[in-house]
Amino acid sequence: MADSPSVASVADFNAAMTSGKTFQLSGRPAKHTVLFFYPKDNTPGCTTENMAFRDLHEQFTAAGAEIYGISRDSIRSHEGFKTKLGLPFELISDPDEVVCQLFGVMKMKQMYGKTVRGVERSTFVIDASGRLVKEWRGVKVAGHVDEVLEFVKS
Repeated sequence: MADSPSVASVADFNAAMTSGKTFQLSGRPAKHTVLFFYPKDNTPGCTTENMAFRDLHEQFTAAGAEIYGISRDSIRSHEGFKTKLGLPFELISDPDEVVCQLFGVMKMKQMYGKTVRGVERSTFVIDASGRLVKEWRGVKVAGHVDEVLEFVKS
């Protein structure tokens, strides 16, 4: 992605998501589309992050934003995770890492003393014309969702 997110256009893409739907970036009616990438369903940090977006979902909607979580998990895993947490937004499945590659979120990380390749927790806000207007990379969960909400409200 370009260094200047205020002018970077995001390539259109589509991907399978929960509720038997397909996500397509182009033509989103929302003022802002919030895409948050997380490593894995049913893990502590990812559960906390999804619950934080869930708990502020009405405020995001009121600000004209749609929220979508993305990981490499299967639709089946996502459906169970969504139901378990009562998530009011859809989860996008990216098992082939097509969307992850588009946003450059695949990184080498340290996990339990081993180097592994995985998703770097990241959030992107895209405006109605398909331009990337804000990005957060290497996100720490605590306080992050509040920061994203403040941005989409401004």
